[in-house]
Amino acid sequence: MESKSVLWIENPEEMVDPDLLSFFSFSFLKNNCILPLKNEKGEIIIATDDLLKIDISEIKTRLNRNVRIALASADSIHRCLDKYYYHPTTSQKVIDDLNSEEMTHLEEDIDVESMNLLDLANKAPIIRLVNQILYKAISMRASDVHIQIGESILKVRYRVDGVLHDIFILPRKFHPAIVTRIKIISNLDIAEKRIPQDGRTSIKVDSKKIDIRVSIIPTFFGESVVLRLLDRSTFLFGLNELGFSEDTYKKFNELIHLDHGIILLTGPTGSGKTTTLYAALSKINNPDINIITLEDPVEYNIEGINQIQVNPRVGLTFANGLRSILRHDPNIIMVGEIRDRETAEMAIQASLTGHLVFSTLHTNDSASAIVRLIDMGIEPYLIASSLVGVMAQRLVRLNCPRCSESTSPPLKELQQIFPEGEDISAIKYRTGRGCELCFNEGYYGRKGIFELLVIDEEIRNMISEKISAAEIKKTALKKGLVTLRMDGALKIKEGLTTISEVLRVTQEV
Repeated sequence: MESKSVLWIENPEEMVDPDLLSFFSFSFLKNNCILPLKNEKGEIIIATDDLLKIDISEIKTRLNRNVRIALASADSIHRCLDKYYYHPTTSQKVIDDLNSEEMTHLEEDIDVESMNLLDLANKAPIIRLVNQILYKAISMRASDVHIQIGESILKVRYRVDGVLHDIFILPRKFHPAIVTRIKIISNLDIAEKRIPQDGRTSIKVDSKKIDIRVSIIPTFFGESVVLRLLDRSTFLFGLNELGFSEDTYKKFNELIHLDHGIILLTGPTGSGKTTTLYAALSKINNPDINIITLEDPVEYNIEGINQIQVNPRVGLTFANGLRSILRHDPNIIMVGEIRDRETAEMAIQASLTGHLVFSTLHTNDSASAIVRLIDMGIEPYLIASSLVGVMAQRLVRLNCPRCSESTSPPLKELQQIFPEGEDISAIKYRTGRGCELCFNEGYYGRKGIFELLVIDEEIRNMISEKISAAEIKKTALKKGLVTLRMDGALKIKEGLTTISEVLRVTQEV
C-alpha cells in the first residue's frame, strides 16, 4: 500500500469509539501508537503514526472485522488514548492494562499471608495501577478520587463537576496494597490503620504539576481514601472568568478595592468560595500592599502574597494566627473560615482598625451570614460597623459544548424558576444529549451563580436593631438584590445551563 493512498486523519477525537478501545490493553495501544476509530459509515479505522510497525493481522484477529489503516499524528493518538481509555463503559478493563503474567504473580503474592505489604506496594503492577487511577482521574477532569472498600469489592469513584461517578470495580484483595502505595507516596505511616491520616504529594502530567491532598480514614471494612487533585492551571481563575453578571461583577470589584471592612463569602463545601477568594486576591495584589492569608490548608501559592497554614496541634489556630498577623503590618487579610466567636471578634477588630478582611462562612444565603455572626455572640453594632458585603455562591454545571441542543423547557420546572408574568419567549433553552466529551452526562465544566448583598446605611441600621434575615433580604430585594436562583435564571436564559441544574443547587435557599 502506498502512503499517498492512505487516509490522513487530522482530528481523530471526533471518531473515537470507547467500546472499540476495550478490545485492546492500554499498554498495547500506547506502545504501538495505535488508535481504533469508527467513521460515520460504521467502518473501523486503525490510526497509527507509522505504517511499518503496525501488525494488521493481530488487530483483525482481535476485532474479528475488516479494518482500514489511516495515519494520524502521534500526539493526537496519545491525547485520545489518555482522554478516552477507561471510559466508564469500559472501566472494568483497568486491570487489562497490566501485564497478565505480572498480575497473576501479584494475585498469588496477595494470597500469600506472609507477603510483606511494603514489598507488595512497591511492585510494578501496583505502582502502575495507582498511576492509572490518578492519570485517568486527571484526564476526566476529576476534582476528587474516592477509594472505598466494601464487604466484597473495592470501588474507585471520581467526582467530576461536583458529581460522583463509579469508575472502577476492583478485587477487594487489592485494597491493602493500593492504600499502602498511596501512603508511601504521600509520606504517611503505613503501619497505622486505626486513626485518620492526612498527607500530600504531587505528580507531573504533560509538564503540569498536579498537587494531591490525601485523606485516609478507618471505616468498618478497612481504610477509605480520598485524593483531592489540585491543578493550578484550572484552579486559578481571573475574577471575570467565574461567571459574574455585569452588575454583580461591578459591585464586587468595588468592594474588594475598599481599604477596610469585612467581605464574607458563604456557601456549602465545594461551592467555589476559595476559588473566588483567590481570584479576588489576585485581582487586587500589587507591590504597594501587604496581603497575608491564614488557610486550612493552603490550596495554592500566589506570587507576592504571604500565606500561612494553620496548625492547631502547635497552637496556630485561625484566632491566634490572626492576632499575630495584625502585628505584621498587613493591608489585606484573608482568613480561610470564621469557625468560632474568637476568630470572628479578631476579624472584626482588624476591619475596624483599617484592614480589609476576607473570610468565609457556611450559610445558605447572604443574609443568613449576619444571623450566624450574631449566634456566635458578636454584638450587632460591631457587625453593622464592620461588614461591607456578603456574597453567597454555588456552582452549576454547564451544558456540554459538543452535544447540547435547543429544546423546549419543561413548563412545570419553568414555573419554579421564573416568576408568573415574566416573558420567557427570549429563553435560549438548551440541554445536553450526552457524548464522549461529557461522559454521557450532558454537562461539561462549571460556573458560579452569585448573590451579592451590599451593606448600605439602611441595612446597617436593620442589623443594629436585630431585624431578621428574612426582612433584611426583602429590603435588599427592593434595592435590586439578585438572588442565587435569579442569577441561575439568567444563565438558563443564555442557554448555559438547565433548569434542573439550577434547582438542584438552590433547593435549600
